[in-house]
Amino acid sequence: MDHQYPNVVLIGMPGAGKSTVGVILAKQLSYAFLDTDILIQTLHGRGLQDIVDREGHLVLRSIEEQVLLGIDVSRHVIATGGSAAYSEKAMQHLGRTGRIVFLDVSLPELQRRIHDFSRRGLAKRPEQTFDDLFHERLVLYRSYADVTISCTGLNQDEVCARIYESLPPA
Repeated sequence: MDHQYPNVVLIGMPGAGKSTVGVILAKQLSYAFLDTDILIQTLHGRGLQDIVDREGHLVLRSIEEQVLLGIDVSRHVIATGGSAAYSEKAMQHLGRTGRIVFLDVSLPELQRRIHDFSRRGLAKRPEQTFDDLFHERLVLYRSYADVTISCTGLNQDEVCARIYESLPPA
């Protein structure tokens, strides 16, 4: 099935399932899959946490913005890093080329899924708690999303089905 949007852009918190759902959805759509966290790590030859530890969260956000602005693809499912929504320019760029889908997962569910956020490469202020980060980003995700998928109680296949149903035909 062809869609009005050449790309599907997944946004959400770390642990929301963007990468896992993205791979499954890409197969279902016969699209390529692009994980921007992996792209950053490949381009810079090191992990996200290493960038945050050595240069700070703002450097990671800047790197992420440049990588997102450089994406020029079609027929891709793109899993963005959790901090992509901090860049209005990057989100507008992605929105022009794709349908932005927010994978909405509750804070307790995220905490259940990920036990050690200190190794996730989070682009957050050193004193910022994960709870604070969640609430700060939630507003951003909702503002950029073309569609929000509530993932509570759904497995990856069910999330993919909801996304698929939300895609308007060409």
